[in-house]
Amino acid sequence: MKATINILGTEYRIEEHKTSEDEFLEENGYAGYCEEDSKLIVYADMTEEKYFGKMDDSARLACRNRTLRHELIHAFLNESGLSADASKTAGAWAKHEEMVDWFAIQSPKIYKTFQELEIL
Repeated sequence: MKATINILGTEYRIEEHKTSEDEFLEENGYAGYCEEDSKLIVYADMTEEKYFGKMDDSARLACRNRTLRHELIHAFLNESGLSADASKTAGAWAKHEEMVDWFAIQSPKIYKTFQELEIL
């Protein structure tokens, strides 16, 4: 796994953390998070049975990839300037043309990032 990735011109670090050693993961029950200010994407070490139960390698990989894709979307939204305005949008985002446009414009870049990290 690459340690950094370029998100719309901004370098983000990607780190795997043990849930037992990451207070934010543990307290919130998260499998990952994206810190906008520090440009950090964290995903949980899914081998800790206490937090993820028993999973075979295939299930762990699928869960890790799903978590990374989710956190990368947060990073793309952050770097697109949408995180600050999210709470000001009237109605559901899925109905707004700006969100449709955003995905249409940014999806090739997101796909390239997913390919680079081999998480498709």
